[in-house]
Amino acid sequence: MKHYDLHLKEYYPILGEEGCDPTVEVYLPTKHRDGDQPDPIRPCLLICPGGSYAMCSRRESEPIALSFTAEGMNVFVLTYSPAPHRFPTQLREVAASLELIYAHAEEWNCDVSRIAIMGFSAGGHLAAHYSTSFDCAEVREVFPDSKAVKASLLAYPVITADPSKRHTGSFVNLLGHEPNEEEIERFSCDKLVSEKTPPTFLWHTAADELVPVANSLLYASALARYGTPFELHIYPFGGHGLATVDWQTCPDLNPLYARGHGWMDEAKKWLKDIL
Repeated sequence: MKHYDLHLKEYYPILGEEGCDPTVEVYLPTKHRDGDQPDPIRPCLLICPGGSYAMCSRRESEPIALSFTAEGMNVFVLTYSPAPHRFPTQLREVAASLELIYAHAEEWNCDVSRIAIMGFSAGGHLAAHYSTSFDCAEVREVFPDSKAVKASLLAYPVITADPSKRHTGSFVNLLGHEPNEEEIERFSCDKLVSEKTPPTFLWHTAADELVPVANSLLYASALARYGTPFELHIYPFGGHGLATVDWQTCPDLNPLYARGHGWMDEAKKWLKDIL
């Protein structure tokens, strides 16, 4: 496997303003063919870790990347700029990551027609926000040809800014204050779903007390209204932020939570169907 750690501001200097230094870790499967046979053109997965827009979780970075690289995907992990950096900084950094993939597609054997985005918790909000709003004015101001994704995968995502269901800390970190009525509508991703929203895989636990399962249910319902293909898995037990749901990221895993590890195999099968 080849691995690179790239600083986006070196490619797109505007992203380095106000002390931002977003990075993209690139994971490329090693050539497995003998002789002069070329490497296959591979589908791509861009990962947005969680962390309440206050940090980027390492548990939702490399362990996830290595698992999906083993499936023959080129994987990219975006360490986006957390608070005190505010919207639209993070959305633009996702757009820049896709620009980087497109720019190096030939070198990295990327099939740019098969790019998916995956997000965890607040990173799930970022992934859903980009999936629904990749062409919004704030992104197009910097990247006039911002790219859509083919599919999105959302793990226990922050979706709604509705006070009764939201994870308040994520929105305070994203906006710098609690969202007002207008912002509740604007930043609730279930309200942003449209006919251009890509097929989506979601998983959550019913027992999640930090980001209520209602977040995934709201997004799934919105997808259903538009006839957008989706797959939704709700596991009965487990708290928030379970990542791989195994010893790698949950060393003291409650045996009742273990079934949740199945999300990874289900997601891989789903991706093969969609991409």
